[in-house]
Amino acid sequence: MSDAADALAPYDVVLLGSFGGPEAPDEVVPFLRRVTAGRGIPDARLEAVGEHYFARGGRSPINDINRELLARLRAELDRRGIDTPLLWGNRNSEPFFTDALHEALDHGATRVVTLLTSAFSCYSSCRQYREDLAAAVDEVGPAADGLVVDKVRPYAVHPGVGRSWLRALVASVSALPDPASAHVLFVTHSVPDAMDDTSGPGDGEGNLYSDQHVRLARRLTDELNRELGLEVQGELVFCSRSGPPTQPWLEPDVNDRIEELAGQEGVTVVCAPIGFISDHMEVVHDLDTEAAETAERVGVPFVRVPTPGTDEVFVEGLVDLLLERAAEARGEVVVPETWLPGDVRPSVCAPGCCPNLRAAKPALCGSD
Repeated sequence: MSDAADALAPYDVVLLGSFGGPEAPDEVVPFLRRVTAGRGIPDARLEAVGEHYFARGGRSPINDINRELLARLRAELDRRGIDTPLLWGNRNSEPFFTDALHEALDHGATRVVTLLTSAFSCYSSCRQYREDLAAAVDEVGPAADGLVVDKVRPYAVHPGVGRSWLRALVASVSALPDPASAHVLFVTHSVPDAMDDTSGPGDGEGNLYSDQHVRLARRLTDELNRELGLEVQGELVFCSRSGPPTQPWLEPDVNDRIEELAGQEGVTVVCAPIGFISDHMEVVHDLDTEAAETAERVGVPFVRVPTPGTDEVFVEGLVDLLLERAAEARGEVVVPETWLPGDVRPSVCAPGCCPNLRAAKPALCGSD
């Protein structure tokens, strides 16, 4: 279609779908109950888990970040002459997915395209959102009959992600007193080994979650060295482990690796949280607080690279993804843009993709 106003057809609403977070102290425990639903964790334990929220006034930064992202997305859509309504819904806090779907129906929507604030492929970063979308449609009830909800593909490999990270990484390393001292720790959220082992298409080899991160980290390291004429090293590490000690999770932990690097003279730790698109709690607490404290304790200089957030290259890439998904929905031939070699996931998830290892649940945006 040549008309910019129809560029997102057949979609009549865009939904920004996110994790959510508390915005006041009395919301912390209810929020954590929703996050841990079905695990039988007592409130006393949730109070302890929520201490980093209480230390910040009971407020997660994620909702304010999403409000800013919505404004930037709206501005980019308007710049391109696209007036499709842009809504926001969360899995675990207001506005919930159900609220967003009711609002979409108020707009007369028949087909919604969802843009998740999670870029990678595994159960917790993709399929769990799809399950919650299915549950929201079911909760809305008969009013949602006939409503189609789609999503854009997992976009960790998209140029908008890679180029935004590269720009921030180059700026951070070049600002060091000695850029050659940098050792880049590319950080992402740890998940259980079993979740990583089963990430990706049901008939695939698994480990797509870790593979996507490794490919992104490798390309960023290569491009950093090329642009600055360096030979710095980069490696993937993990943060935010929350499972029982008996359950294997992806390692090494960022704090353990910082302690190990303290034995290497002249090293500056450059922490690039590539598993996150914005500075939400896992970044501001687990990295800006805990990892920074570890580095200070062991005497290692520490720098944290800004996340894409609302970087213009990143936001433009997100809108490009929406347009790509709309073209697919119209039946056009689309060659997905990618910044990385290897697997590019489709927007419609394959049967058995990133399965729920606890219980089988209905999920939207897939072929199973």
